[in-house]
Amino acid sequence: MKIHCTAVRFHYKIAVVDDRGFFLTLQAIRSQLAAMPNELYLIRLIHCHTRRAMPGERLWTARELGNPAIVRFLRTRNREGGEIYLQPFAGDRNAGFILVDLDQAAPTVVETMRAHGHDPCVVVQTSPGHLQAWVHLSTSPLEPAVATAAGRQLARAYGGDPASTDWRHLGRLAGFTNQKPARRTRRGYAPWVKLVHATAGLAPQAEALLQSARETASSQTALAASSGVSVQDAVPAIAAAEASDIYQACLERWRVRQRFPQPDWSIVDLWVARHLLSRGTPPLRVQDILRLASPHFPRRHGDPADYLRRTIARAGGPALPRPVCTAHTPTSAPPATARACSNSTGER
Repeated sequence: MKIHCTAVRFHYKIAVVDDRGFFLTLQAIRSQLAAMPNELYLIRLIHCHTRRAMPGERLWTARELGNPAIVRFLRTRNREGGEIYLQPFAGDRNAGFILVDLDQAAPTVVETMRAHGHDPCVVVQTSPGHLQAWVHLSTSPLEPAVATAAGRQLARAYGGDPASTDWRHLGRLAGFTNQKPARRTRRGYAPWVKLVHATAGLAPQAEALLQSARETASSQTALAASSGVSVQDAVPAIAAAEASDIYQACLERWRVRQRFPQPDWSIVDLWVARHLLSRGTPPLRVQDILRLASPHFPRRHGDPADYLRRTIARAGGPALPRPVCTAHTPTSAPPATARACSNSTGER
């Protein structure tokens, strides 16, 4: 009888702790969404080990995400290793919210942003020492090129991750745990994604930043037009300097040059591609980053287009169209093998 009572008390304590965690998650979600008002939100579930999408990705309203049943569903997915990501959704445009990934920024960076009029409406601590800030720039949807240009300017100004500036980039939803193995504590616990700040409203310097971003986007469009490239193709274009910044940030993050005196750059390219794709970077932009920034890229590959296509596919991206190898277009001879058109290092 005494053992039975102890067991009852034990289960009661677990229920109390679980209920407290549930209500903290519910409160964090509601507070974050209240500071980021939008009609719909895209919720994406990424498994922490495979970095692939899990079942459950869809569009939700704020009311639905505040539903206890939905919160329990997301908490279950989170315990199964799912990372919970959020993006205010506006179809083929940005909803007016720009993410600044302050993964390696100075601790005082949020105060610096406020001092310059770029006040974040939401600041989330994804793990100790790592922050994500959402800046509300517009109450109406923004064109992709404008939103991306604004994200790049904010990342450059405050030490944000240049790989996270795309207009469709997602951030973490507060109230869940960060399941990345590298973020776990010494005891193996996954850190909570905490809501540090949440206040609705446009940033004071929103219009000035948008004006600058529009000018940048306009100049890029004009340059693309003069080169005979469509506006849609011009949107994902990236400068060589920015591609280099993104690639070098990955090398520094993983200390590649310190750990490997003579790196196999094909393997490093694969790591970079997986990292960027997992953060929502479009596959074509990942290709551009590798093409422009991977060391000695032109000399390493006899068929660069095919190498990039295969690297993206191996990294978990979509199967991009296979480029035509004009040197091996069949006439009366049998078609050339894939090996003849491929760079051997990409097959390792």
